[in-house]
Amino acid sequence: MKFKLIIFIVVLSFLLFSCGTKKILSSFEIRDELGNYYIKKVDFPASATIEEKVEMASRVIPTTNQYKWQSLELTAFIHFGVNTFTGKEWGTGKESPSIFNPTSLDVDQWVRVLKDAGFKLVILTAKHHDGFCLWQTKTTSHSVASSPYKGGKGDIVKEFSDACKKYNIKMGLYLSPWDMNASSYGTGEAYNDFYVVQLTELVTGYGELTELWLDGAKDPNAPNQTYDFERYLEVLKKYQPNAVSAVMGEDVRWVGNEQGYGRETEWGVQGYKPNSYKDSESYNSSLGLVLTGKDLGSRDILKKVNSVYWYPSEVDVSIRPGWFYHDKESPKSLDKLIDIYYKSVGYNSVLLLNVPPDKRGQFDSKDIAVLGQFGNYIKTTFANGLLKNVTNTWVNAKIGDSKEYALKTPSAINVLLIQEDIMKGQRVEKFSVEVYSSGQWQKITANNKEPNLTTIGYKRLLKFDTVQNAEKIKITIDEARTNANISQVNVYYSSK
Repeated sequence: MKFKLIIFIVVLSFLLFSCGTKKILSSFEIRDELGNYYIKKVDFPASATIEEKVEMASRVIPTTNQYKWQSLELTAFIHFGVNTFTGKEWGTGKESPSIFNPTSLDVDQWVRVLKDAGFKLVILTAKHHDGFCLWQTKTTSHSVASSPYKGGKGDIVKEFSDACKKYNIKMGLYLSPWDMNASSYGTGEAYNDFYVVQLTELVTGYGELTELWLDGAKDPNAPNQTYDFERYLEVLKKYQPNAVSAVMGEDVRWVGNEQGYGRETEWGVQGYKPNSYKDSESYNSSLGLVLTGKDLGSRDILKKVNSVYWYPSEVDVSIRPGWFYHDKESPKSLDKLIDIYYKSVGYNSVLLLNVPPDKRGQFDSKDIAVLGQFGNYIKTTFANGLLKNVTNTWVNAKIGDSKEYALKTPSAINVLLIQEDIMKGQRVEKFSVEVYSSGQWQKITANNKEPNLTTIGYKRLLKFDTVQNAEKIKITIDEARTNANISQVNVYYSSK
């Protein structure tokens, strides 16, 4: 026993000595040749200066699940339920299940169309605020089991899961915490128990889940109900360890609007405390942090927060004015969808585009047409980069450093793609781009104005005025939190 104790003391002494003035790495830290990385979160010491906070923030990185989620880039939403048949956006919870009767439901069509358009993940509203469940749940009769669909034997979530597997597309589910039909809603733990049973049914019965969407919407006049998000997430992590939780979850942040536009300056590592924390509302409010704010991660934010979190942005928007299908509405134009793409995926965010099925249970032909055009635009525009090297990495780029990239041949260009290696942190605060053409360098402009080139993050796409006969480009790191790591650079020509 004494021998074991001596060995323990020797090992502990070595660890303490080797760490010097640094603390022993905690469970959420990793180390490489460049120093410590903080996975998902770091708490600042009370005495930390702004310079120390900036340096620590530069080493916060996403979890593996968050990184895989961000790399999907294009994801889709499907709002389908009793609202499809009532023409409402928010139901009442009093709808008769008998109205849910799609005449020619084709879940296979939904997933096939989205897959063909380039989407990598599809999220279905398994239960919206009205409480109507699209699966065979044991928790309530307010479900597809009480509807005429397949004589009450249908299971939309099962059909959806099967289609996702068939087309090799990732699956997500939306389960509204607000439930207008549940008699236990507003009673506290009884409703949390009810919700946990529903969630458990979904995360154990339908295969692998990539994203769980926990909506924060609720009518201000609805009964007061404290959601136990920590408990919900424990269930998710137990049965679906590879899934991310969004909005009221801890992994993915709502961008702050439903128009389809992200922020030009978008930090994946930022000061807003994720909504899943019990004290998040009071904490964020005390610091003036709101999801609709223009700034969540700048140095000004770092000055006043105690912690920063890797909490990347998801941009949700519907292809139509409403989230559910309405006969008189029309889909957005191709030009509008392209603009949304550049200002969501191109602004260091993931796009979540809603496409609602109609009363038949199918996508409208007009929606299918524009989705096909949208997917074709992205595929053709970004099929072949015009720079010489397929991979254009740039490691340890210092403030003031520049790097030139040559084109394969003099070409017309009007799109820049640039990415940071976010598994080494998001670090660039400002950069500039020049194009060499006709014997001279010129800074790129968008609509004859110099664009706001601040953050990069996972991906920044910049559309600019077409430059003819471009021979090379030059990237300069103007401001950064510490040495930056650029994982990809390329240029393209967009016909629109």
